[in-house]
Amino acid sequence: MADTLSFELVSPERLLLSREVEMVVVPGTEGDFGVLPSHAPLISQVRPGILVVFDGGKPTDRIFVSGGVAEVTPERCTVLAEEAMPVEALDRADAERQIADGKDDLAEARSDLERGKAERSIEIGEAKLAALAGGSPY
Repeated sequence: MADTLSFELVSPERLLLSREVEMVVVPGTEGDFGVLPSHAPLISQVRPGILVVFDGGKPTDRIFVSGGVAEVTPERCTVLAEEAMPVEALDRADAERQIADGKDDLAEARSDLERGKAERSIEIGEAKLAALAGGSPY
């Protein structure tokens, strides 16, 4: 069995990470899941939360992702993120503003599509606040 797997984290703007890692913990919509070498094939939606990369038996990168899709094979894990940034780059005031704006948009929503967008904005803002508060056990 290999000791590492290839990991790529891609956002619409750029390739954020591409390297061999020991493990990746991805915030899936059904719960966080860890990916190790030789993992069974899997495709999962990604929810807003913290993606954690492990090397040397410890977390080396903590990256906030706002959602996306993860594809896992026995040799590789690729995450196509809607938005991604290091947890250290998150800003509390921006997250609080995003929640407030989402609540305003939700109150004014006239369609299911508008309500869905507003609810999604609130969900992402709340996940950013949780990440800033240390909302990951890793």
